[in-house]
Amino acid sequence: MTGPAVPFREIVLKVHSRCDLACDHCYVYEHADQSWRTRPKAISDHVVSRTARRLAEHARTHALPSVTVILHGGEPLLAGPARLRRVCEEFTSALAGIAELDLRIHTNGLQLSPRYLDLFDEFDVKVGISLDGDRAANDRHRRYADGRSSHPLVLKAVELLRQERYRHLDLGLLCTVDIANDPVAVLDALTGLEPPLIDFLLPHATWDEPPPRPDGSPTAYAEWLLTVFDRWQEQGRPVPVRLFSSVLSTLSGGPSLTESLGLAPTDLVVVETDGQLEQVDSLKSAYEGAAATGFDVFTHSFDEVAAHPGVRARQLGLAGVSETCRRCPVVRSCGGGLYTHRYRPANGFDNPSVYCADLAALIRGIEDRTAAATESPAVRDPDELLAAQQDLTRTLLAALHDGLGGSGGEVWESAWALAAELEADPAGQEGLDLVLAHPYTRTWLLDALEAVRAGRPVHGPPVERLAATVAAAAVHAGLDLAVPVVYRDGRLFLPTLGEVRIGGAEETGTAVVRAEGEGFAVRAEGGSVLHIARGAGESSQWSPVRRLAAAGPVRVADGPGPGPGPGPVHVLDDLDPYRSCFDTPAAERFSPQAADAWSVSLAAAWELLAAAVPEQAAEAAAVLTTFTPLTTFTPLADGPPVRAGRHGYGALGIAAAGDAQALAMALLRGFRRAKLRALAEVADLYASDGSWDHRMPWQEEGEEPVPFSRLLSETYERVGLGLFAPQFLAGVPQALDLIEEAAETTVDGKQLLAAMRKEINGTHGTSGRNGCKTATESAAVR
Repeated sequence: MTGPAVPFREIVLKVHSRCDLACDHCYVYEHADQSWRTRPKAISDHVVSRTARRLAEHARTHALPSVTVILHGGEPLLAGPARLRRVCEEFTSALAGIAELDLRIHTNGLQLSPRYLDLFDEFDVKVGISLDGDRAANDRHRRYADGRSSHPLVLKAVELLRQERYRHLDLGLLCTVDIANDPVAVLDALTGLEPPLIDFLLPHATWDEPPPRPDGSPTAYAEWLLTVFDRWQEQGRPVPVRLFSSVLSTLSGGPSLTESLGLAPTDLVVVETDGQLEQVDSLKSAYEGAAATGFDVFTHSFDEVAAHPGVRARQLGLAGVSETCRRCPVVRSCGGGLYTHRYRPANGFDNPSVYCADLAALIRGIEDRTAAATESPAVRDPDELLAAQQDLTRTLLAALHDGLGGSGGEVWESAWALAAELEADPAGQEGLDLVLAHPYTRTWLLDALEAVRAGRPVHGPPVERLAATVAAAAVHAGLDLAVPVVYRDGRLFLPTLGEVRIGGAEETGTAVVRAEGEGFAVRAEGGSVLHIARGAGESSQWSPVRRLAAAGPVRVADGPGPGPGPGPVHVLDDLDPYRSCFDTPAAERFSPQAADAWSVSLAAAWELLAAAVPEQAAEAAAVLTTFTPLTTFTPLADGPPVRAGRHGYGALGIAAAGDAQALAMALLRGFRRAKLRALAEVADLYASDGSWDHRMPWQEEGEEPVPFSRLLSETYERVGLGLFAPQFLAGVPQALDLIEEAAETTVDGKQLLAAMRKEINGTHGTSGRNGCKTATESAAVR
């Protein structure tokens, strides 16, 4: 076992080892381990004090921001108010100034009364209550030793906890599943009490003592829980259900929310009434002594317990589950099930859960029922992807405003107020959308946010960019709005429009930009006014952002607005100060003649794409804004033919313009990379916390397996390229099968997989569409 031990953030403190109920499914009294018989009934002051000091020591050593202490039993309320007060006081005092203390108690509720709840209110002790549903369900197991029902007293406790003065202490209800109970009646009874949370637990069982299955069905527990899930959905999910929330979280690439599922390492230790330190309590179901460590709070630190082999075995993530589980595509969600449920005398815990079939059926059942609702529309619809990217940009802009917290000064605050004026006008809102959709807006925001989060001062161009953005938006909208913009070194850049030169090369000042007819005017501080007409070409005072028609080499009108003519339009941006976001430096400003020559090669490559892969070409061209589709190309000084950089969706850096077929292939490759990056920014395609490695079908013998992220990205790229040059499809079907079977794939990832399968459907054995063969068909695929 490698890597540092995981520190404990949660301890279960057994304050009393006896119980006032005789539940026949209790792991403490009814299962294999009977060590409770030798424990003191109540925890001593000495054990309490020593445990509190050990926890404080552990929290200080690992700089833990918070720790949770769960008061448990037996039945913890049997310890009495005085002893529970002592526990609360000791731990509160010991953790003061070291870590935040989260105190909780789990009880059957029979002894709960205002005197307990007033004490819990004083120390903010949250209360969880066990209840198995309606009276019939609850009384199946939770009875007194003489057979009397516990249900009325439990309901009384729940109602007491629901009173306004105690409601803030309510943790929710814990329900142990029994498939003999009516699942709908159980859920209705629990949700009718309006708890803040419901937690369903599978009854503890092992391969040696399997759970009851009256009808012999290997998925009886899944069927019961899925009936509950359907009812929960029908009710509109009125109460969070931890089990369901955990599955939904892991299916979307998020963390597990419960110890019984998922691959998160255990961070819990149990302290018995005699001070013995043990592993998780449920292990008592496996065999006598299964939870024991041989350590105690008097002579051992929590760090020593954390290094115990039994504890470490539950901190290994994927490596800690059986080989069968490691090959299973739902292992990220189920995590091999609760560690205890894997036990078999012949080989210990190196097995799937005794509930393996149930867990797989439950996870797949929830996925089938919720896939449509949990899918990100951005994966299916290019327009939705663009809308999600626009939302992300606006979110980043708002985050930057909040992060600056007024430190941007008058320049920022003035521009922010003018942006609000633009937003109030429909045309202004459209103009702002257009400029924010420009890919290098994202580069500016990311750079500025990185500085804010690092605590570095943000001033100068990063602050001034907002005013330039607002000015350009007002010009696009044709709104009569005077926007002050700072210019530096005699240059004023307006995103998506171009660069104005004012005064000398070293002059810095403020100019006012205002829409004027179909162009705009720039009034410098000295009073001189420069008028820029729509379509104005290169001059000593103005360099426009050029626009290129995709259908041919002709350079269309420069200046504000989309330019004349139908069809997609590309932007050739060799001016934006934030365009240097590629691995290769951006080229200097092209001369008009060089730009024309460059556009000829680009147009020829685009014609090949439009003929061979019309759908991909159309999508690549259609980075939609309100006014017009814009795809931004930035010339690079050297390097690979096409690069996708750190910026918003829709920009590619192009270093090579020459052979049209090679450039077409490079454009397609760049588009696929940019699109997958854009999807990953707004949708969880895979979970990133695993250690899965995969061999790609096209890898050479001896090459190391790669992470799932690379398998997905290379497969996605090859699917796109394969429609243009079919040899790239070699190995793709096998790669798609690997992705489908991988545990990392989320609901959105599976949706993307389905889209890739649809793309390659019917392409095998072809030589390209419309008879187009590329220059790479005879070259090595790799």
